[in-house]
Order: sequence, then C-alpha cells, then structure tokens
Amino acid sequence: MADAAQDGARRVLVAADKFKGSLTAVQVAERVTAGLRRVVPDVVVEAMPVADGGDGTVAAAVAAGFERHEVRVTGPLGDEVTAAYALRGDTAVVEMAEASGLQRLPEGVFAPLTASTYGSGELLRAALDAGARTIVFGVGGSATTDGGAGMLAALGARFLDAGGEPVAPGGGGLAALASADLSGLDPRLAEVELVLASDVDNPLTGPKGAPAVYGPQKGASPDDVAALDAALAHYAKVLAGTPGAGAKAAEYAEAPGAGAAGGIGYGALLVGARFRAGIEVMLEVLGFAPALERADLVITGEGSLDEQTLHGKAPAGVAAAARAAGKEVVAVCGRLALAPEVLGSAGIRRAYPLTEVEPDVAKCIAEAGPILERVAESIGRDFLR
Repeated sequence: MADAAQDGARRVLVAADKFKGSLTAVQVAERVTAGLRRVVPDVVVEAMPVADGGDGTVAAAVAAGFERHEVRVTGPLGDEVTAAYALRGDTAVVEMAEASGLQRLPEGVFAPLTASTYGSGELLRAALDAGARTIVFGVGGSATTDGGAGMLAALGARFLDAGGEPVAPGGGGLAALASADLSGLDPRLAEVELVLASDVDNPLTGPKGAPAVYGPQKGASPDDVAALDAALAHYAKVLAGTPGAGAKAAEYAEAPGAGAAGGIGYGALLVGARFRAGIEVMLEVLGFAPALERADLVITGEGSLDEQTLHGKAPAGVAAAARAAGKEVVAVCGRLALAPEVLGSAGIRRAYPLTEVEPDVAKCIAEAGPILERVAESIGRDFLR
C-alpha cells in the first residue's frame, strides 16, 4: 500500500455484506474489485467483507485472517451437521446460524415449535475447548424460537417437566417446563468475555418480542406465535424462581437483544453476555479502523438497501464509522429503496443498485456477479478518475 500511495494511486476499501441468495460478502468484494480495476487499473483495493452478526459472520472473520474450525454439532431438527467457528489467538467468532440457522432446514421445511438451539451451545463449548477467552457470539438468521433453552442445555443446564423428564426441544416444549437447574452450566462461561452481537434489540416476548416479530419468518402461524409467546413468558417466569438466574431472569427478558434469533439472546444474557450492535463488534474484530485510515473511498453495501439497513445493518455501521473519519462512502446493492436524502443522512454519498444496470430483478439475482462488476465500473468512472 505504501508504494501505491507514493505513486499517487487511489485507495479503496470494500467493506460490504453479502447479497443474500446471490453473492457472499467475499464474492461481492471480488466482483467490485474486478470492475474498479477495469476502469482504473492502478487502483489499490483492500477487501474487508463484513457482517452484522447474522449468517456470514464466520466467513467475514475468516476472510480477515481468523482460522476456520469445523465441528459436528446438532442441527435445529436434531440431526448432526458440520458447523464452523473462527478463532484467532484467544478470540473466537461463533455464529449461531452455522448450527441453528434457517439454512440448516431442508428447503420448504419449517419447525417453528420444535427447532432447537442445542447445536449453538455445542459450538460455544467447542470455542471454550479451543481456549477462547473472548467469544463474539453473532446471532441472526435462526430457525429457532426456543429462548436459548437448547443452547443452555448443551452448556449444562437442565429443563424438566412435572415428571422430572427433560422437556421436548424447541419453544413449544417450554410450555411444559416445571423446573430449571442451572447449577451444571459450564464454569468456563464465568471466565470468558461473551459478547452478544446482533442487529436487533427486541425483548423476549410481547408485541415486539421474538415470536411476534420473527416467528412468521420461521413458518409460525398466528396460533404458533401465540403458543410460542406464552411458552417463552412461562420459561422466563420459571427461571425467575431458579437459583443462579432469579431476579435477573425477568430483567433480561425485557432487555434489548433478548429477542434476537428466536430469543437465544435471552439465554446468552443469562450466562453473562454483554449485548452490543453486531456491526460495531465485527468492525472492531476485523480491524476496520486501520483499514479505513488507509482508504480514500469506502464502498459498502448489501442485497437490499432499505429501511432495515438503517437499523443496525452492516452498511449503516460502515458508513457511520467512515463518516466519523471523514471518508467518502458509496454503496452497492441489488435493490435500492431509500431516497438520496435518507442515504445522505446515513453517511452514504450515493448508492448504485444492480437494477440501475439491469431492470429485470430475476436477472439481477441470477447474474449478480457480472452485473455488479459493471456497477463497480461506474463507481470507478464517477469517483476514481
């Protein structure tokens, strides 16, 4: 980079999230780089794929130099799956979607009442076994609404019905919960820094809770949503009378982030996690600040730039950090649903949607890579010449 700077070459930092269903964050960076270089051959591009805690978080950490570790864990339906976490030194990045995400379900299959986060607990345990002292626990994209009960069970907690038997997996099973025992929780949890990284701040239950807001995305009918909300409220009430949880159980149920990823945020808070905006945590972990310092222009983006983007999604976090450092930011996206003035207030000078090049949305999804390269050529002409 120093040599390039002496030659007067422009330096670009590509810090974009995935285009869901079309391109990974790594592929987005590759395509943008290729397009820029066709127009400005000597441009210096630093790629830093980003994620906000949801699916793609481990991949972003690996792209930044973390080592990928694969383990066999329990999937959301109880079958065995291969999941990965990332490790660098004594810092681990664990993504709950790797074990308990919607992508772990067969196509067209949902299990809103029975899907379990047990495998996410196994992933956390694997990170502890590897010597992690700081664990960034990225949550999002879950197939589950079990309040983190499965995760806690994998870490040593016990959730029993009136007959003293373990309750059935999933949020639906929590309706039969009679008692909880947290005395067997892995003692190493008390010795690590556990960061709950999420882009949502919903409470556990109620109109803005996990079942009501996110249950339908996981196949929950209105009756399922009502059953899950009641079961999670009951779960929190039982925990409020459980040694090791007590008063904190009711407090955490209302806390920001408790409803993240089907309530796994609640389970994480119960074992000492600290809630933080996912993109902020990931930018720190990935080493964004020094990369930002080296850049003349920042390119961020994701599949759809819309109202949700402004509420803790990766492009908004990247743009906020870049604006604070006085750097110009443009965005790439598949679809744009924000007015220029709204983009400007978020710190994004201009957005370049694929649909500007190819109006056919189906073609944009199917041929996202080549179209994105053409979009990047436009950025090169507009900002780097």
